[in-house]
Amino acid sequence: MRSHADLRALDSGALRAVLRAGQYAGTTAGLADGRLQSNIVILPRAQAADFRAFCEANPKPCPLNAITAPGQPAFPGLGRDIDLRSDLPFYHVYRHGVLAERTADITHLWQPDFTGFALGCSFTFERALISAGIPIRHIERGTVVPMYRTGIQTVRRGVFGGPVVMTMRPIRRDRLEEVMQICARFPHAHGTPMHVGDPAGVGLSSLDHPDWGEPVPVAANEIPVFWGCGVTPQVALLEAALPIAITHAPGSMLVTDLDETKVPRPEADTILPTETEET
Repeated sequence: MRSHADLRALDSGALRAVLRAGQYAGTTAGLADGRLQSNIVILPRAQAADFRAFCEANPKPCPLNAITAPGQPAFPGLGRDIDLRSDLPFYHVYRHGVLAERTADITHLWQPDFTGFALGCSFTFERALISAGIPIRHIERGTVVPMYRTGIQTVRRGVFGGPVVMTMRPIRRDRLEEVMQICARFPHAHGTPMHVGDPAGVGLSSLDHPDWGEPVPVAANEIPVFWGCGVTPQVALLEAALPIAITHAPGSMLVTDLDETKVPRPEADTILPTETEET
């Protein structure tokens, strides 16, 4: 197996080759510097149009970057020779709303009707904030960002709905406007925060017990800032309880060839027909 440090010098294509060979099983954070990383959702074509509509109705937590053609495990608009079945370090396989398997390769599970979705990742705006000298508390502490199941509901589309999950990062009050300006450049990676200030505004009574990740302190000169989180579509998938759905494992993203500052267009890969068009 290769180490994270060993992979830091590789470009995105070389990194995917290592992952495809099953030689690395860790986080992709900090790898292929400057290249867009994406959350992945794979599900049967029968639910694909509804899932696309769900993402488009909830762009902050579910920023849609690309869609595969049904049955094709590739994202031509995101990079050369991407194989969605093997180019991530780890996958989570859900059956009827239950995590049934963790695997480094889903070739044996691939179905001819599978459709893949690439969604924006917070790695993108976090790197931009750090480059501007804005500290990110969970990165400083070497912990996982705190994630909260909020009282805000997503806009439901078909079988997909449920609560908005948000991440929280303490930001110094005197740098809040700068954070807003930086994040506005990345609508494809959650964009600007969904809420600033009192956690009660998103239905939270406390920040001490995140649903995922680990809590971080908020200093007196800081304010809690909440962004849409890529766990939102995963919660929607769990609640939909599809016969099968596959996602990336946390921290194990698809590394694309795109400059992370460029906004991708989902239409570069495929446009799913609407129900009207299919009938």
